[in-house]
Amino acid sequence: MNSSSGEGRHDDDSALTEFLASLMDYTPTIPDELVEHYLSRSGFHCPDLRLTRLVAVAAQKFISEVASDALQHCKARPAPPVKDKSKQPKDKRLVLTMEDLSKALHKHGVNLKHQEYFADSPLTGMDPSSREE
Repeated sequence: MNSSSGEGRHDDDSALTEFLASLMDYTPTIPDELVEHYLSRSGFHCPDLRLTRLVAVAAQKFISEVASDALQHCKARPAPPVKDKSKQPKDKRLVLTMEDLSKALHKHGVNLKHQEYFADSPLTGMDPSSREE
């Protein structure tokens, strides 16, 4: 029973070794310099480029999943009604909103709260002397 466990571990080790070796030939979407910058800002220093690329691949996968989830939220959102049916656009384009992104990030454990824009305030555009305090 121990020998089969040892063989399984050897297979896992060799698969991991092959995967790490393949990272040297792979160019991730996120540049190595950017990943190294954020790793160093968090206090992590490692001279092994394979590890940096592993973090880049993990970040790329995370971003891809969040973008895909945000797209699904965008598609599920009801479209605003069109007043004039003759002016309805022929190609329906999706508009990704902060609300879509926020819902997708929340699903992955990231709570996103954006600041209120000045234009979102009911007092925007009013003369400062006429504002009620």
